[in-house]
Amino acid sequence: MFKLSTDNSAAQNPEIMQSLDELAREGARRMIAAALEVEVDEYIQALRHLRDEAGHALVVRNGSSHHERTVMLGAGSIKIKAPRVDDRRPEHRFSSRILPPYMRRSPQLEEALPVLYLRGLSTGDFKEALSALLGPEAVGFSATTITRLLKVWQEEYDAWRKRSLQGLEYVYLWADGVYFNVRLDQDRLACLVIVGVLPDGRKEVVALEDGYRESKESWASLLRDLKRRGMVAPTLAVGDGNLGFWAALREVYPETQEQRCWKHKLANVLDKLPKRLQPRAKSMLHEIMYAPDRESAMEEIARFAAEYEPRYPKAVETLAKDQDKMLTFYDFPAEHWLHLRTTNPIESSFATVKARTRQTKGAGSRRAGLAMAYKLLVGAEQRWRKISAPHLVALVAAGVAFPNGEADMFQTEPPIGDLLMDAPKMPAVDHTLIHNI
Repeated sequence: MFKLSTDNSAAQNPEIMQSLDELAREGARRMIAAALEVEVDEYIQALRHLRDEAGHALVVRNGSSHHERTVMLGAGSIKIKAPRVDDRRPEHRFSSRILPPYMRRSPQLEEALPVLYLRGLSTGDFKEALSALLGPEAVGFSATTITRLLKVWQEEYDAWRKRSLQGLEYVYLWADGVYFNVRLDQDRLACLVIVGVLPDGRKEVVALEDGYRESKESWASLLRDLKRRGMVAPTLAVGDGNLGFWAALREVYPETQEQRCWKHKLANVLDKLPKRLQPRAKSMLHEIMYAPDRESAMEEIARFAAEYEPRYPKAVETLAKDQDKMLTFYDFPAEHWLHLRTTNPIESSFATVKARTRQTKGAGSRRAGLAMAYKLLVGAEQRWRKISAPHLVALVAAGVAFPNGEADMFQTEPPIGDLLMDAPKMPAVDHTLIHNI
């Protein structure tokens, strides 16, 4: 019989652990050095045909940098000398894509800092924590450094929230208000968040603003600012039952269709029922939510009302409220229903922010809280997947009708056939569209 080894001498022996860390750092150093050499060789080879009047090459090797540069990576701090290139062409200068000038830490490590901060690591703990991870040479991560980075993130956020939206078209929008604590303010921060879907199916953070209790005035101010910066009316907006957002939307973008969030609706309906009845009621509500078409959903609503209205009329009343706005998603591609029923894209992205506020007393100020939420969301945005069947988003933007999730081949204005003929004028609609309809 085999026995699991219980020999943890390596873990208990600092010298062995130090050797492993040194091996990892040395391996990383050698790989980066080799990659830099290849990069320089490829650059010189690509330009080897360039000569001056005397026949001398204009782009040649020029040894290595005189001083070693310390770079912090996930494996720790390493020292490396970068190869140099003598590019004698006017206004040309070689710049490494692997190790850009003045880079002192990897972009992945830079991205980890706001995540660590949001996870609850205070600025005073960064030096000790990162020294344990990266070695004693991680001296650049003092409390002062982190404070300076926080200021930089706030400046980045201020520039981002004023950017132009001209030329961008958000077909779908999710809107929600997310609350978290602020240490130096008695009121909780109501963070107004909007995430949009572009015609190619990509999701993107559109707006992130401070709003007083999700009031109509706060939402209207945000939407008016987006419109002023060039955002055209989205086709559909998805949000919870907050009356402030919907009132503001109808004022600023009255042509946008409305879809209420089913996750919030389920929670509100179940709150009106005794706990012993909630499992069955939840199952019946899911039958409505995931019904294959609008008619089936209406039948399931009638079944729910027949069972619970005699004794629990408030639950049925809550379900019936804005009933037509709960079923708007049936007018859009069936492949998109998964995304359009709830505001999950926003709530899931804010899980880390809420985790931090549970571990600490919140951000130091409202501006710092918004900047950190922005940094986290923009970092997460790089890893977001496109929505299902992204090619159909362009058709929605073009006005194609999708009754009960299926494209209306004949009643759509303009007809789908015309849209296909005009495909060269519509970059978002490519030739694969013919096979996907």
